[in-house]
Amino acid sequence: MKEVTLGIDIGGTNTVFGFVDKEGNCISDSSIPTNAHEEAELLFSRLFAKVKDMLAGLSGEYKMIGIGVGAPNANYYHGTVEQPPNLSWDIVNVLDIIKKYYDVPSAITNDANAAAIGEMQFGAAKGMKDFIVITLGTGLGSGIVVNGELVYGHDGFAGEIGHTIVDPAGRQCGCGRKGCLETYASASGIRRTVYELLCNSMEPSLLRKIPFEDLTSKMIYDAAVEGDKLALEAFDYTAKVLALKLVDAVAHTSPEAIILFGGLAAAGDLIFVPTKKYMEEFMLNIFKNKVKLIPSALTKGNTAVLGASALIWNELEKLKK
Repeated sequence: MKEVTLGIDIGGTNTVFGFVDKEGNCISDSSIPTNAHEEAELLFSRLFAKVKDMLAGLSGEYKMIGIGVGAPNANYYHGTVEQPPNLSWDIVNVLDIIKKYYDVPSAITNDANAAAIGEMQFGAAKGMKDFIVITLGTGLGSGIVVNGELVYGHDGFAGEIGHTIVDPAGRQCGCGRKGCLETYASASGIRRTVYELLCNSMEPSLLRKIPFEDLTSKMIYDAAVEGDKLALEAFDYTAKVLALKLVDAVAHTSPEAIILFGGLAAAGDLIFVPTKKYMEEFMLNIFKNKVKLIPSALTKGNTAVLGASALIWNELEKLKK
């Protein structure tokens, strides 16, 4: 009987889950609506009903030995999700809820930390002990690994590179402050950059006639591929701001690599090439040409599920030591 773990990623719209083996192969996965207005207990009741059916459908060939959860505002130390954005929860002890359904080891962390462990277990950071994962989605998340261990800090919330300040008088952030990195270097951030450039330039652009609410980062990417100067300028500006803060992170932990993950990272050379160029330009001399900037290698299935599953595989390995 083959051992698998259950990876669960709780999002504001959907919750995805699946069974993953020790090699990082996603055996089976699915999703349910999160129903963000519901209490957490109702979500897990629906979720584990589906999990039970999925496990039964695997013909008894697999044994579930652990559960890993990625969730917004998750606290690894306490097993809680604490006042998450986009969910109507206050402070919920997720690991206590899981125990009502399955008596197996379980662990929880935020989605960016789960992605970092996923890269270490199954992806681009295999064999690395010092690296940073940056998730470039609607916002900017980060997971920092030092000497083979994820950095949680004293309260479980360390590693918020997306909420380091670029400009104290800058763009309004969802966290309530102004000028956070994620308001510039993210899918939503590059949209805001395009509209600033449109307002401050007479440059002809394929993007001029698109209403802000309809504009997507994919449209900006497509325009850049077509050679649209304003779209290319938006990518260059995004890369410059991102590089500035990555250079700060390098000075703190001296990572072997920084791994870009998520929607905006799919722009490939449009984001990787200028970010690397500016990193080397801004880098302290002792770090120049030492830090790799590479894409995620979580390619064997749903990346969020792989990250959450990697979390518990990592915990199970610790228990053996």
